[in-house]
Amino acid sequence: MTDRRRACVVRSGLLTPYGTGVDACWEGLMSGKTAIGSLDRFPARALQSGVAGLVPGLKYLEGESLVAQMLGRLFEGEKGEIPADARLILATVKGEIDLLERDLLAEAAGAAAGTGSAGPGSGSDLNVLLSRVRETAGVTDPGIVVSAACASSTVALGRAAYLVSSGKADCVLVVACDAVTEFVYSGFSSLMALDPGPARPFDRARAGLSVGEAAGFALLMSGSRAAREGRAIAGEIAGWGGSCDANHMTGPSRDGAGQATALRRALTRAFATPAEIAAISAHGTGTLYNDSMEMQGFRSVFGADPKPVYSVKGGLGHTMGAAGLLEALIVIRAMNEGLVPPTHNLVSVDPEAEGWASGSARKFGRGRMVMSTNSGFGGVNAALVFRPVGNVA
Repeated sequence: MTDRRRACVVRSGLLTPYGTGVDACWEGLMSGKTAIGSLDRFPARALQSGVAGLVPGLKYLEGESLVAQMLGRLFEGEKGEIPADARLILATVKGEIDLLERDLLAEAAGAAAGTGSAGPGSGSDLNVLLSRVRETAGVTDPGIVVSAACASSTVALGRAAYLVSSGKADCVLVVACDAVTEFVYSGFSSLMALDPGPARPFDRARAGLSVGEAAGFALLMSGSRAAREGRAIAGEIAGWGGSCDANHMTGPSRDGAGQATALRRALTRAFATPAEIAAISAHGTGTLYNDSMEMQGFRSVFGADPKPVYSVKGGLGHTMGAAGLLEALIVIRAMNEGLVPPTHNLVSVDPEAEGWASGSARKFGRGRMVMSTNSGFGGVNAALVFRPVGNVA
């Protein structure tokens, strides 16, 4: 692969329940302490759980939407750092869904009072949010929205890497965001998908996921443009792959075949073998079927060569459309540190994950690349292969 076609991550930003920046998230994860706590944003007494991973300082149903507040904080100090000619991709599942909630509540209140209401507005339209992101980031590209359930930002990063590696673009900005709202939370509760406490990925007693929120961005450049602009390269997206098992509206195919297909496609695109993968950042939601499906997919691809597998969702919660991007940034940090983060709340490893997942941080094993994988409703699966700076060629 020529230098021009390397898809390099040259700048990034992150806002999570651990705070602002990749450093805050990394340090929080490595501390072993979860950022999932009591949910006080809306009444949860009638719901399956009362905990969530919330970004501190956000105001619910007041003024700007939750994601708009997060994006404003995310891009503080970024003026002049993001090229105006960058292609733009926004990844989100629900966007500004709290604006729709507010409109519906106002409509209901108006109907009860007999005063009527104009009804729901257009503020929750993802294209409206895309315009706001474009203005906030300071780019001129009209942009596109990728909404592929909880694999949204993984798909978006794969798309961005493709644009750079194919020569169709030499600079792409990927932005991801999703927030914890009553609509989102009650939806997961109605599916009986929530753990009453913080999620326990790959634990034999796991009982469901924890909902979380986050916003982040990653700026990708070709190797030649990065060199021309004097940009430091954090890592490279060397491969990407996707699939859809179309098993169920919400449930994954239990044999992991769809995920295994995405993993193999990512390896092929990276010109990598399974033996070259040092660790795996799993989707790891903490639900019974997701974690089992993933382990079957991993075993299908890597066979009798166990890799250190970890999930960040016991620390942060499941951040939906933002999950893949924030996990990608943690993968890059893990490669540069040579450490695999712990899987939070993992006490008794499920037999299927024995020898793979651990509740403790570990040094990198054999190999030089790291994989990251995410899945979502409808059977979508997406995977990325990352190459560290020292091996970008």
